[in-house]
Amino acid sequence: MLSLPVLRAGFLARRGVLGLAAVRATHSHGKSVAIQENMSVPHYIEKRNYPLPDVPYRRDLSVDEKALMEKQKGSWKELSNEEKLALYRIKFCQTYVEMNRPSNEWKTILGVTFMFLGFTGLILAWQRYYVIPNKPHTLSDEWKAKQLKRMLDMRTNPVEGLASQWDYDKNEWKK
Repeated sequence: MLSLPVLRAGFLARRGVLGLAAVRATHSHGKSVAIQENMSVPHYIEKRNYPLPDVPYRRDLSVDEKALMEKQKGSWKELSNEEKLALYRIKFCQTYVEMNRPSNEWKTILGVTFMFLGFTGLILAWQRYYVIPNKPHTLSDEWKAKQLKRMLDMRTNPVEGLASQWDYDKNEWKK
């Protein structure tokens, strides 16, 4: 019979109260477990469509940066451009210009696509050479001509078919 704590842990895991790391830890049998990041607190997200993140980019500040944060509470006219830039870099990682800068990712995607297409072409060529058999001799032009001649000699379907189109006296197709 299952014990009550095991049932309770399964129930809490299904309800989302226990995180994945807690469930893994109960089933790891003493092995080390990678800890999952706490998703209930705000995280720094930098996207063009999400311009103001909930948390600053840098959370651990040096003494100089803490002094600068205190200085910013005063008049901003007293701050130099370098200090304003340092404050911006504490709050954000990139500017909009840096975020909108074109990347070379398209080259990688195009290269990988052509690599897969080339590999597929090699597989098809290998199959055509080694796997797919040659065409049967019944598909050659000589065989088709002999087969047509045989069907005309046998007068197959003389009312509406092939033999009705052939003039047997002149030995040619009717016009």
